[in-house]
Amino acid sequence: MLACPECETDLALTDQPKTNEIVECGSCAVELEVLTVDPVQVGLAPEVEEDWGE
Repeated sequence: MLACPECETDLALTDQPKTNEIVECGSCAVELEVLTVDPVQVGLAPEVEEDWGE
């Protein structure tokens, strides 16, 4: 079973996820990135950083 790396709640993905897709944990609402699809592995999604026009 796939678990959220933040709160360790079981994740239920309804569709076949795609690599780099962002999904949300239903329990703690953290954004997760799909790292691999066979087997499915997720990690915390990177934070969007402001580049301040650089």
